[in-house]
Amino acid sequence: DALWTLGKVPGEHRTDSLSAAYKNLSREQQDDLTERYRDLCRHYGLRASRNNPGEAHENGAVEAHNGHLKDALEQALILRGSRDFPDVASYQRFVDEVVARRNAMRRDDLAAELRHMHRLPRQRTADFTERIVTVLRTGGFWLRNVFYSVPSQLIGHRLRVHIHDARIEAYLGSTHVVTHPRRRAGDGARVHVVDYRHVIHALKRKPQALAGSMYRDGLFPRSEYRQAWDALQASLPQKDACKRMVALLAMAHEEGCEAELAGLIADDLRAGRLPQADALRRRRRPATDLPPDVPVALTAPAQFDALLSQQEGA
Repeated sequence: DALWTLGKVPGEHRTDSLSAAYKNLSREQQDDLTERYRDLCRHYGLRASRNNPGEAHENGAVEAHNGHLKDALEQALILRGSRDFPDVASYQRFVDEVVARRNAMRRDDLAAELRHMHRLPRQRTADFTERIVTVLRTGGFWLRNVFYSVPSQLIGHRLRVHIHDARIEAYLGSTHVVTHPRRRAGDGARVHVVDYRHVIHALKRKPQALAGSMYRDGLFPRSEYRQAWDALQASLPQKDACKRMVALLAMAHEEGCEAELAGLIADDLRAGRLPQADALRRRRRPATDLPPDVPVALTAPAQFDALLSQQEGA
């Protein structure tokens, strides 16, 4: 990404000895990473070099900028007045803006260096690793201790998964079937990444399964849906709470109104009302918004008979 953002390729890429990256990896994994790094350098025509082990000062010129960037982000957050972002993409845009402002101060120095750099190759090298997985009867697959859901019709199929830094993409043959944000499981814990749209049809048949689902907390697409579940669970018997919650999720999926419905749910919760799909559906589409009745005058059959008679006479 850095090379393609820069638009040119430097002659050399220097790193430290990368001991931290290899410390906990098997020999096979170490060899794999080494080969991938060699392929990267070969593709872009980079000469790989590394600092001398034990000479920490050789990293200073580069690593100091990591600290400066963290300070700049901290100051920008203070000026912004909030650390809350609606999604990861919004935060990434914020970081990009801070970096762009800092890089603007080095525009002249960069222009001088760009004149001595090489052209980019015609295409990017692969920026993902690939794994083959099998979709289990539970409606998903395990990848590095993380469970990812897929549409239920893929159960039993083998998928080819591209593992990117921030997302995973699964393919059935050459057909893309699902994309999920990538999650990482730490300390041997298992993590679930579930799209409610993949399981809602099964939940409609058995709403009670929601209460005991191991990945229930990952089903809610927005915080408002999680808050609705907490309110329903606290005020209703489990059977009724599950039925209402599944109805809300089904409505969000089937009517394509996830964001709008989240706002209506929030309004209900603020007013002390328990969300109910039928009531919210009426509020989304009140009777006044229905198409008006248009009277249509039908032609009497006798007029057709008269027209045919005239044609026969002619």
